Formats: sequence, structure tokens, C-alpha cells
Amino acid sequence: MATTQRPRPGPLPSLFRNLPPRPLRLRHLLALLLILGLAPGTRAAPPPAAAIASAHPEATRAGHATLAAGGNAFDAAVAVSAALAVVEPYGSGLGGGGFWLLHRAADGHEVMVDGRERAPLAAHRDMYLDAAGEPIPGRSITGPLAAGIPGTPAALVHLATHYGRLPLAQSLAPAIRLARAGVAVDATYVRLAGFRRDALRAGASLFLDAGAVPEPGWSLRQPELAATLERLAEAGHDGFYRGPVARALVAGVRAAGGLWSDEDLAGYRVVERAPVRGRVGRLAYTAAALPSSGGIVLAQILNILAEDRLDRLAEADRDHLLVEAMRRAYRDRADHLGDPDFVPVPVARLLSRDYAAGLRAGIHPQRATPSAWLPGVADTPTGADTTHFSILDRDGNRVAATMSLNYPFGSGFVPPGTGVLLNDEMDDFSLRPGVPNVYGLVGNAANAIAPGKRMLSSMTPAFFDDGDRVAILGTPGGSRIITMVLLAALEFRRGSDAATLVGLPRFHHQYLPDRIEFEPAAWNEARVQPLQQRGHEVVRAERTWGNMQAVIWDRTRGRVEAASDPRGGGLAEVR
Repeated sequence: MATTQRPRPGPLPSLFRNLPPRPLRLRHLLALLLILGLAPGTRAAPPPAAAIASAHPEATRAGHATLAAGGNAFDAAVAVSAALAVVEPYGSGLGGGGFWLLHRAADGHEVMVDGRERAPLAAHRDMYLDAAGEPIPGRSITGPLAAGIPGTPAALVHLATHYGRLPLAQSLAPAIRLARAGVAVDATYVRLAGFRRDALRAGASLFLDAGAVPEPGWSLRQPELAATLERLAEAGHDGFYRGPVARALVAGVRAAGGLWSDEDLAGYRVVERAPVRGRVGRLAYTAAALPSSGGIVLAQILNILAEDRLDRLAEADRDHLLVEAMRRAYRDRADHLGDPDFVPVPVARLLSRDYAAGLRAGIHPQRATPSAWLPGVADTPTGADTTHFSILDRDGNRVAATMSLNYPFGSGFVPPGTGVLLNDEMDDFSLRPGVPNVYGLVGNAANAIAPGKRMLSSMTPAFFDDGDRVAILGTPGGSRIITMVLLAALEFRRGSDAATLVGLPRFHHQYLPDRIEFEPAAWNEARVQPLQQRGHEVVRAERTWGNMQAVIWDRTRGRVEAASDPRGGGLAEVR
């Protein structure tokens, strides 16, 4: 769903009315500078409307209600995040984490609030391996042993305290009402509940209808989650990480075989990190920083492509070049990236234009490079869900936020008395070098499990700015998130609108497994054959992926538009 709002033209600013008719060149120059927000002593006009695009209509409405009550984009982000935790438990929740990318209009300040989960202090490198050093199937995916210490509650408190205008309780109120009153589940909920039915029966039966997968329209009521949200609203950080909620969480996890401790929860803090920023031609970008791999991998691909005019290439040449750039950036992800608080990461080198030029020089224009030929992780593997929202308020503040539990419905475990569905983000660590996680991604020692460490992520909330327009976007999709954001960024650079960005056909390569995947209707045989002839393995996926949410502000035309991915059931509204 996409909406657009365009204001009526206003009178010429007095700055121009009072100018003498000559010289015309100066008059035109000042007009241009004012439009771009560069004239001395001036600022670009604020957006004519606010916009929110999220994966669920109730979450979008909660965000707009918060704006209408006097909140800013950061208050709305709290409301949307909490509402999604209630209405979309297969994608996010209080028991998970994420990254909130912020732009404050008043001073241009940009920061990433890192609410990523942490490994428990009792965690260790080999905790999911058997005596032979092989991963034990399912142990890092299902049950409380798979859960990292949640970061979402701390992030919501941080946003409200340091960036919002409203009390935390006011921004959480819509989510609390939804949890108590209930929300009708949709077809996506039903499909994913069926996928994780056995795990939910064992540890989170409240998401089923008397043990069975519910029908669409069934009302999901979560009174215990409402009570937990109320404690968070009343006591802030300590309402979740200390006191009765924390004790119930730890007791439930340990009784079911997990490793959490009181110290794990009491010691959790969000981290503010400088985002990854760069420019390719006119396109400036701001994206998630480590421990999200999204910004670095996205920047590497854009840098590899920087000297190529993609719009002038034949379709097969363009596809081949994009895939080879993806392959090399994901190779570096596997080999180098991890929690920067625990391991040294050569960020400056990975983001260097010279380094990218070297990678570009290794791309053969007519032949695929087998991933096994690239140095790095040598083992070849054998043999999702998240959520995103984008917000722009009338002051020009922006939020792009991507949150996750990892697998659909996370670990499938709710500690009794809390209503909090726990994540299974421990699977995002490298269980052993070269062994793929549930999304097929491989890693190295940089992303090995360690006590208190944050696992690597692919979440890529991002801002793009071409000088005239700003895009706020992101998507769920596991390992495919980065390439979805990449394709949308390239389309934004072409001048496309928000509806086009979220509806783009998608394809993906992630180094290992060594193959191109494309959505069922994305490519035809005529597009596949030239790539196969160059040595690529090309696979048609069984279903579509992603659920992108985008907001675009056109500063030169004074227009705001928003769109929600047609693959999902979200809502984009401009008000």
C-alpha cells in the first residue's frame, strides 16, 4: 500500500521578493541554495506531512497516534516497536533485539542505537557442539538455550529517555491495549505458526488455539505480556531487567535448561554507535554499523560498483556484475566481521575505495568466480523472520528500525508468567568456522560465541539521500536483507518512487552456498540462461522473501510518500 501527499504551492519567500530584478544569476543561485538547504542562515523546509510504514496496520496506527499526541519520530518508534512485539510475535518482540537508526533534524545528528542481544555470561564457544565437534541439530534454534539476552526493552527506554518528547508509558499504551484486548491473526501468522508448531506446543502454547494452529481471524490475547509492558512503562529499564519480571525470566529459562542469570539481565545496556556512512556519486547513505554486517557489506558492494554505469550495461552484464560484487562482500562478511567490542575488525580497509577497486579488478566480465576460489572461509556448507519500520515526522526526524527474534517465533519458548517470547539469536553466531547457520550464512572466529558478546547480524536499516530526495527503508529477510536494501538503493538512485522500491523483483547471492537465488516470478528463462552460460548456478526460490517498508521525502517538490511491501500485510500512511 502506498500513499502520497503534496502541499499546495506557497508564496515566494520574502528573501526572493525583496531581491532586485538583476542580476538574475544571483537570484537563481540563492533559490537553488534555499531548496537544497544550503543558503546561509536558512534551513530546508520541513516535510509537509509525517509518514510511517510498518509490517502491521495496528503498529502503523499506534505510531501515528503517538505523533498526534505530540510525540516525535522517536516516540513513534517506541510505539511501533512495542506494538509489533504484540501483533507480530513471529518477527519481533520484547524477547528479541534490533537496531534503531536515527536522524535528528535539529542538528543533523545520526546514530545507531544498538539493542542487539548478548550471549549469556555462561555461554562458551562449543556449547552447541557434540563430542565430535559437530553442531547438535536444533540446539541453537529451539528452547531457552538458544536465547540471547534481549535488548529491545532497553532500546525502547533509551529512545524515550534520550530522544523522545513523551513519557515512556504514553508511547507504550497502544501496545498494552493490544495485548489485553487481543488482535486477529492473519494468514502470515497462521503459516509461520504451522511451521514452528512443535516448538510452540513445547514452550509457547499461548500462540496456538488449544494446541492447534489457529485459523485466520483468531484473537491472540497476551495478558501476561501486557503486565510486563506495564512494568516496563512504570519502572523503565529496571522494570524488565531487575525485579519480578527479571526473576521470572531467569527462573523460567534455567528450569528449562538455559543459562541466563540475574547478572546477565541487570548488566544489559544498549550501545550508541556511529553508523556506516558514505557516498557513491550523488547517492549518500547511512546504514547500520557492527555488530550488524549490513552497513559494511552494503558499502562494499556500492564501492565495487562505483565506477560502473549500471544503467548503460546490458541486462546480463549488469546481473553478473551485481552478483559478483555480492559474492565478494559476503565473503568478507564471513571472514572478518563480528562484535567490534570483542574482536578487531579492519573496517577502514573494508570500506576503502582502493580495496573495492581491487575486488572489482578480480571480476571476470564473462565468467563467474567460484566462491571456493576466493580466500577466506574454506569449508563449503552442506545442505526467517524479522520486521522493519520506517518513520518520518513533520520536523524531519527519521527512524529506520529493524528488529528480530531470528527464526519465526524465535526459540518458541516463553518463561512462565512473563508473556515474553524469547529469541534464538544465538544461532547467528558462528557455531564452528565454515558451518552455516539456519540461513545458510557461514562465519569465522570473529563471530564465535563468547560470554557477553553480541552476535553478527544482517539487519540493514538505512537512509539514502540523492540531494533532492531522502529514502528511509529496510526489510526483514535473514541473510537476504542486505541485497534487498542494495537493489532498492540502486532503484532509488534511478528516481523510482516508494511503491516501486518495495515491490522490486529480488535476487541474491551470499558467497556460500555458491548460487544465485531469485524470487519465483522475478526472472524468466531468457534472463537465467546468460548467467548459466557464464558459470553461475541459478536457482528459483520456492517463495518470495522480504517485507520492505519505505518512506521517501522529496524536498524539492515538498512531497512525502510511503509504501509497504505487497508481499506482506503492512500499512504505509502519510498524514
